[in-house]
Amino acid sequence: MKRRSRKRKAVKLPAELKRVNLNAAGIDVGSASHYVAIPEGRDTETVREFKSFTADLHELANWLSDCGITTVAMESTGVYWIPLFEILEARGFEVYLVNPKHLKNVPGRKSDVVDCQWLQQLHTFGLLSASFRPDQQICELRAYTRQRDGLVKSVSSHIHAMQKALGLMNIQLHNVLSDITGETGFRIIRAIVAGERNARKLAEFRDRRCKNSVEIIEKSLVGNYKPEHLFKLRQELALYDVYQTMLAECDEAIEQCLSGFAPKINVAEKPLAPKAAKKRRKNELYFDSREYLYKMVGVDVTMIDGLDSYSVLKLIGEVGLDMSRWPTANHFSSWLGLAPGTKISGGKRLSGKTKPSANRAAEVFRMAAFTLSNNSSALGGFFRRMKTRLGAPKAITATAHKIARLFYTMIRFGKDYVDTGANHYEEQYRSRVIKNMQHKAQKLGLSLVLITTEVPMGLEVS
Repeated sequence: MKRRSRKRKAVKLPAELKRVNLNAAGIDVGSASHYVAIPEGRDTETVREFKSFTADLHELANWLSDCGITTVAMESTGVYWIPLFEILEARGFEVYLVNPKHLKNVPGRKSDVVDCQWLQQLHTFGLLSASFRPDQQICELRAYTRQRDGLVKSVSSHIHAMQKALGLMNIQLHNVLSDITGETGFRIIRAIVAGERNARKLAEFRDRRCKNSVEIIEKSLVGNYKPEHLFKLRQELALYDVYQTMLAECDEAIEQCLSGFAPKINVAEKPLAPKAAKKRRKNELYFDSREYLYKMVGVDVTMIDGLDSYSVLKLIGEVGLDMSRWPTANHFSSWLGLAPGTKISGGKRLSGKTKPSANRAAEVFRMAAFTLSNNSSALGGFFRRMKTRLGAPKAITATAHKIARLFYTMIRFGKDYVDTGANHYEEQYRSRVIKNMQHKAQKLGLSLVLITTEVPMGLEVS
């Protein structure tokens, strides 16, 4: 008898294997040249080298287009990938910027050709995930804010150099003034550079708000005025003034960039809630960016305690305005490196440390958390509670994690933040502790009774 042949059912590929990029290319980025690998059969050469000149980058894009390539993967090598990334993105390619740590190659063989082929192979099978990069308008804002941070660091270095020059001449302004770059300090320094050596006349530049008297300041100004140290002081002061001018120019560029964003809210219909006016601190923006941010975001993110207008500006420059790039607040905090880690082996939790990260946005959130030590808000109460339990470093990370989640929720869903206050937070904590203790007491066949209202946490077991 003939055996009946069974019809085989068509096997469906798993969802993971359906995400295959058949038109994928891999690029090994270098400072002088880039190596590009494409799939077999698209051209006589599957790997080509292109120089890093702009004309060669356009030729690279033309070759990829002629070969039917639609998506490209490249490593984030230095800053050399940026011109190529921008040209390919402008030409309509889907560009994956990949973290080099995620591209572990087979050991023993390492060359530019092998690297680009390995990139192309991984990208073909959908095994690469793209790093986050905001849109061009946000990248422009980010470039300005990062440049401004660099200028501020340079200003601080020249202040330290001025203080060193004064110390070499034994002019001890730092012992009688809280800040040598304040009103009194700069008047005295500029007078010294101009040629004044009389300690009494220099001390008379004292501002009336200065705590120390003229006589004490006069004693600190009697020094050994050496020409080489005066030369250093003069140059450092000149550089300080130059950087202040450059900071003002950078602020103008930032304001112009902010004015180009499309508003999400009509300020006339829903005006910005007023905040207590504060004196401008050093190194702050020369304009008020709070209203610009309110128009861009649609909510006032500066209502979160610890975040001022410049902090929010830097955060938007780093993460952008499209929070849908992260599905949930958990994904966002994990990307920042602020979420607790998950290291489990054999069913045991080995570690819950956060992963090491140099994320600039995470630094802003940590700094915001650090400023809440004496804050009377609910976040301030949370920080102090965590500091008592876990210590300062972990408390800063936990509070930064909480602030980051609030930031994500406000921008993603357009919700306003209302602070409930430290007292409300402490009352919630107290109620939670009492409820947990009552639950434990019931398991032991006991009951808890409040003994007095004067001692908030006083309980009696009966």
